[in-house]
Amino acid sequence: MNFVASLKCRECGEHYPVEPLHVCETCFGPLEVAYDYQAIRERLSREVIARRPHNLWRYRELLPVNGDPVTGSDSGFTPLLHATRLGAELGVKRLYLKDDTVNHPTLSYKDRVVSVAMAKAREFGFTTVSCASTGNLATAVAAHAARAGLDCCIFMPEGVEAGKIVGSAVYGARVIIVRGNYDDVNRLCTEIADKYGWAFVNINLRPYYTEGAKTFGFEVAEQLGWRLPDHIVLPTAGGTLLPKVAKGFHELVEVGLLAPAPCRIHCAQAAGSAPVVSALHKGTDLITPVKPETIAKSIAIGNPADGYYVLGAVRESGGWGESASDAEIVEAMKLLARTEGVFAEPAGGTTLAVTLKLLAQKRIRPDQTVVVSITGNGYKTLEAAAGSVAQPLVISARLKEFDALFEQLKQDRHPFAGVA
Repeated sequence: MNFVASLKCRECGEHYPVEPLHVCETCFGPLEVAYDYQAIRERLSREVIARRPHNLWRYRELLPVNGDPVTGSDSGFTPLLHATRLGAELGVKRLYLKDDTVNHPTLSYKDRVVSVAMAKAREFGFTTVSCASTGNLATAVAAHAARAGLDCCIFMPEGVEAGKIVGSAVYGARVIIVRGNYDDVNRLCTEIADKYGWAFVNINLRPYYTEGAKTFGFEVAEQLGWRLPDHIVLPTAGGTLLPKVAKGFHELVEVGLLAPAPCRIHCAQAAGSAPVVSALHKGTDLITPVKPETIAKSIAIGNPADGYYVLGAVRESGGWGESASDAEIVEAMKLLARTEGVFAEPAGGTTLAVTLKLLAQKRIRPDQTVVVSITGNGYKTLEAAAGSVAQPLVISARLKEFDALFEQLKQDRHPFAGVA
């Protein structure tokens, strides 16, 4: 059963039918999905959810899909890791990592949003799906399209990591690299969507696609025993994830799954692409576009489509936002890997680096429950960390060579040689 009431403009409130629409004809505001929450409240309970498979569709009443989804049966419900070693180093006992580095099948949170978008593409009768992407979305769309049996064409800006290009093409998608940055790609794709009638998951299917991001927040609440953390730190690129996690938290209260409780939502951006954080610090609603220049390619969007709504969600929650330099991002990636064995892409390094700043600013107290969002896997972005890790030591297959190396390591007081 579907509980979608309509599409609704986020600005003027105008209602629209459930169709592949994304912009209000009256005020040009973005459309989002509106639900019949009273009907959901009567149908959905913690017990009902607990009996369902561990995937993102366990919350299907709060997602805009009719019938059986075509993909995503193994996506979502990723671990919420109690980061005890990292927490001990930072002095935070209840520090958690929401770890989408292991999300199936393409190792990022984008498998959530694409599962929902792919279901709507099939419902609406599209045969070709596409996207504008800085990398993670591209691989997710390509993989889910292959599983759904749909044709796929991917558009990415020049300069994205090689792993994300190969990781899209391997599924049979046609990959097109556009000279320019993400914003240039997005403008081109808007024109292509209008002319060719393709399903662009983050353009004409955007109202449905973004709803999948709520499952990140739904899972955090459920995995914490149906309560909210005191703080959650989320990366911001186009602005899809953070406002939808906030919406998801509100929805859980609305349908009776959660008791009302404060949760401060914090925005993390790379310093080389931080238009939302800049506006937040200036106390303005005006987001001035920037030209991205950062190793954090997956969040390098200089003109975020939903940046205004990120500001609103952060301010409403009493949260804050900070940016991290490339050097700070890499150091945070290494800290996370060294303490918790989680290899995050630079977006994850950004959220952890910002968490460190929020702790230093005392915006987060050591006695509070904190969730750091890790949205993508570092194995897809090896270039970012390659130059900052120790290079391998090379010896011949002779014990005497290792003995000599071991003695040298002892002299250098290397921990590997048993020297503290």
